Amino acid sequence: MKTSLKMLLAFAPALLIAACGGSGDDSFDDRADLADPKVRLLHAVPLAPNISLFRNDVAQSADVTNMPYKGASKYFDDSTDTARWDVRTATSPAATVGSVSFDARRGTKYTLVAVPNAGSLTEVVLIADPYNKGLTSDKARVRMFNAAFNAASLDVYITSPGADLAAASPTFSAVGYKQAQPASGSDSIELNGGSYQLRLTTAGSKTVVFNATVDVANNADWLLTTVPGSVAVNDVKVLVVKSDEGAPATELTSQ
Repeated sequence: MKTSLKMLLAFAPALLIAACGGSGDDSFDDRADLADPKVRLLHAVPLAPNISLFRNDVAQSADVTNMPYKGASKYFDDSTDTARWDVRTATSPAATVGSVSFDARRGTKYTLVAVPNAGSLTEVVLIADPYNKGLTSDKARVRMFNAAFNAASLDVYITSPGADLAAASPTFSAVGYKQAQPASGSDSIELNGGSYQLRLTTAGSKTVVFNATVDVANNADWLLTTVPGSVAVNDVKVLVVKSDEGAPATELTSQ
């Protein structure tokens, strides 16, 4: 190996830490597919009891224990094997309300979302993110998930503030209930850090049902999640579930 290449590899981790701001969920290992798998939980079931997360019948960390509605955890490390993940009510006795099994892979981040499901209290939706981000990129990463049972399908626009919606194309098109875009197994879209206007419309129309201005930092990792604002059709709220930046979940206010 040439000396110059050896030096580049030696300095790459330090350069990347500087580029990423040293984030625990955005490290050289994450980007190089060397990091342990990571898992997090989001509670999106209105009026449901608090929930807890179990891996192969073993209770997990305090961050995913007794979690309230609209709560979320930060990522935590997992081992590289196949496991069953159960979401249980934080009641006595506890009841399993949703389960999912998957083979955890290095460099991949997994989000488990508890959502209402017809015929049972809860379904657990799995979103796998391969996290294929460039070693020197400082762009933010964004994904959309529709957990609002009263909004069958939504178009999502992320534009510069004040941009003409009539001339804009959706950033995410026709996001159905319990669906993610990009879909599980695909990377989030990348955006430059800055101020944006987030508008949600009924799919195929320009009828705005949610409108907010958001500031997206470089290297941010956002899961935008709709939840019901009420039982009225298309009355939604939006949660920003953040990877490693402040509170794991914050609620945006529609303007």
